[in-house]
Amino acid sequence: MKKQFIIGLLFLAAPLFIFAQHSDQNTGIKRLMLYQDSLTQLGKDFVNGEVDIDRKAANYHFIKTLVTALKTPNSFLFRFDSVKTISILNSPDNRFRIFSWHIINMDGSYRFYGAIQMNTGGALKLYPLEDYTPLIKNPEDTVTDNTKWYGAQYYDKIVRIDAATPYYVLLGWKGNTVESTKKVIDVISFKNDKVSFGLPVFDQKGKIKKRVVFEYTRDASMLLRYAPDEHLIVFDNLVPPDKKSKDKPQTYGPDLSYNAFRTKNGRWEYVDNIDMRNVPDAHDMEYIDPKEQKAGANPVISTKKTPA
Repeated sequence: MKKQFIIGLLFLAAPLFIFAQHSDQNTGIKRLMLYQDSLTQLGKDFVNGEVDIDRKAANYHFIKTLVTALKTPNSFLFRFDSVKTISILNSPDNRFRIFSWHIINMDGSYRFYGAIQMNTGGALKLYPLEDYTPLIKNPEDTVTDNTKWYGAQYYDKIVRIDAATPYYVLLGWKGNTVESTKKVIDVISFKNDKVSFGLPVFDQKGKIKKRVVFEYTRDASMLLRYAPDEHLIVFDNLVPPDKKSKDKPQTYGPDLSYNAFRTKNGRWEYVDNIDMRNVPDAHDMEYIDPKEQKAGANPVISTKKTPA
């Protein structure tokens, strides 16, 4: 009789428990939507602010608000779709996601910001990304961590490579100066609860690189994207306008031919002069100069966010 009484109580309590659970989830979602509204406005402010101090102040409040928002239970499942001024990319295995964005300085240079949120299913685990670009003298030969990040704003999709130690490939836009723009193919991996950027997996004509950096004139645009069906990272071939400019990468531009890296046995081998007719959907994410943005317009980089 006592056992039946206890079972009866459990049946009665179950709906109450489920109701409380749904109530908590609804409260969390409402809270995250409020944070999203604040982040949306602050994002517009750090893009459209007239002077450095305004943009930096908005960015400071943006970072504080984002961290607070991510402390909300189940925040990893919230996509922040309305925050168009930053890129948010999920890894294909849903292990983590990366937030990245930039602030343009009055002198035409850029500073990048970001964070990696791990999918813990519980308490927030966040790795802040600290832009260390000016002090990284040889980025293609340097492995860093999240405190010495070769800053970029990531786009396209994160690519997982199942090597002996799994790693992930990132494609990033990296504004540089008033003369030139950069793009980067970078690698992220995790070991012993630490984040690492860069890995010696790119073989470019016998030269092994830990990441690949492209620089070209700011007046041009460059294609850099991943073609999953062909397992290729495709990019424009960049050339100087004349022989005198060979040592001036800030003058380089596409010559309408294309090269690639093809994945093989956990590494990436350089492929010269590929035929783009065999690579479907040949388009690139387009960058819009923040100085040309109008308040309320969709700013910076158009991103496709993978489902959380």
